[in-house]
Amino acid sequence: MKLLRVGPAGQERPVVLDDAGKLRDIGEPEIDGAFLASGGVARVREALERGDLPVVDAEGLRIGAPLARPGKIVCIGLNYSDHAAESGAEAPAEPVVFMKASSTMVGPHDEVLIPRGSVKTDWEVELAIVIGQEARYLGSAEEARGVIAGYAISNDVSEREFQLERGGQWDKGKSCETFNPFGPWLVTADEVGDPQRLPLRLWVNGELRQDGDTKNMIFDVAEVVRYLSQFMVLEPGDVINTGTPAGVAMGMPGQPYLRAGDVMELEIEGLGRQRQTVGQA
Repeated sequence: MKLLRVGPAGQERPVVLDDAGKLRDIGEPEIDGAFLASGGVARVREALERGDLPVVDAEGLRIGAPLARPGKIVCIGLNYSDHAAESGAEAPAEPVVFMKASSTMVGPHDEVLIPRGSVKTDWEVELAIVIGQEARYLGSAEEARGVIAGYAISNDVSEREFQLERGGQWDKGKSCETFNPFGPWLVTADEVGDPQRLPLRLWVNGELRQDGDTKNMIFDVAEVVRYLSQFMVLEPGDVINTGTPAGVAMGMPGQPYLRAGDVMELEIEGLGRQRQTVGQA
């Protein structure tokens, strides 16, 4: 299934996209951790199969993030060998983990704001995992796959000076306002199938910048979830950004960082497409 939230920011309405491409009201107050933990996906699937869900007029509706603000956004750095190389780093022996403020999450077509004082704002198309069950100390890849509710597209927007040149941890360059466009859909794990066979691409102003595939992850989806559960409790509604392939501005000749007026477009096969115009904070 493809779950999403539509409407003005702060007033989104949870819906499901049916096989005919129509939006249907799911009859639930929100798509969040409580919804996922209480069997919400199964309830919606059953109601959709019975034909019980009313059609929603989609004309003119903004698409918001398909998940209400998560408890945490956990990110994996340098998880594609080609991106590690362009960053001048060795491929890590263990996953590189950092956190991103949950307030960064916006809709897939919302404006991305360059922070005040920034001259090195960059893009990163990523596969995002959405956790559906509480998880701690998972012992196997099979257990890890069992706690995944679904997947979505994340744009892990990053300010490289704040991240790498201002001291401390990466979080400063990752947690600026609007720095995690998310969606358009939360696609349930059963529909995605193998998450290690997903092409992912990003364009800036119509020029292809990133063209990768999740098969080239250093640490695959199941290992990322298993590994994180050794260090923190993963809760329903948590989001994990799994890393980006090569093609970011930081690794390109001339380092063509984002400027106001630029347009980013992102896609992952089966998960939809995003488009953001860049503005100035």
